[in-house]
Amino acid sequence: MNGATARGGLLGVVDGLWQAPLRFLAALGEVLVLLGKSLAWSVRPPFRVGQLVQAMEFIGWGSITIIVLISIFIGGVFGLQSVEAFRKFQADGFVGTAVSLTLTREIAPVLTALMVTGRAGSAMATEIGSMRITEQIDALTALAVNPIQYLVVPRLIASTLMVPLLTMIFNVTGMGGAYLFAVVIKRVDPGVFIYNVRWYTDVDDLLSGLIKASVFGLALALIGCHQGYNAQGGAKGVGIATMRAVVISYVTILVLDFVLTDILITLGL
Repeated sequence: MNGATARGGLLGVVDGLWQAPLRFLAALGEVLVLLGKSLAWSVRPPFRVGQLVQAMEFIGWGSITIIVLISIFIGGVFGLQSVEAFRKFQADGFVGTAVSLTLTREIAPVLTALMVTGRAGSAMATEIGSMRITEQIDALTALAVNPIQYLVVPRLIASTLMVPLLTMIFNVTGMGGAYLFAVVIKRVDPGVFIYNVRWYTDVDDLLSGLIKASVFGLALALIGCHQGYNAQGGAKGVGIATMRAVVISYVTILVLDFVLTDILITLGL
């Protein structure tokens, strides 16, 4: 009896290991199908301009405060840490260069996407999930309104456009924080700080970060909408969908960051 139980437990573990990649591939396929439908509906009238503007306001304008607050202190921390590190080599004039390259290429797009995911991506999953549970999506279909065009497309476009803009705000305020803490507090020469930033930071660095931000914005909105659109099981199901949207988006952003970094370096950006 114990042997049969042990074999059953082992088979359960093996079955679980086998089912995990299948569930992942199935979920990935659903997300890609949703993306394909969204792309198809994005070029077909009627164009939901009002929905798009509302989504852009919610994602962009609504996230500015948290982005500015986070970026100032992130830039300040990088400025302080860079001063302490570079002064050991009498090279504190390169603090601005280190901070600007780090912000524009990596920190700004990644942290902006993570912040937008926590605030807007979770809201997308909750809102669409609540509409699914309360059968509002079925009502849209009954009224001959395609729910993907009405609910998903505006959010995808808005997130793809707004996350790069928020990333630029992160860059500016983050450099302001670095300047404040490095120059004003740690007495780094301001002329050298600004000169090195202008000399060593070019358009390719900004472009690299903005490309990442656009992809991150599309990914977080797509995952949030997918989880909400497929929510089931009442209020508990909406909570689970929201949790999954945030967790999956965080992991996806970090994985995409690695992949995009490798691709952009290969392309010379």
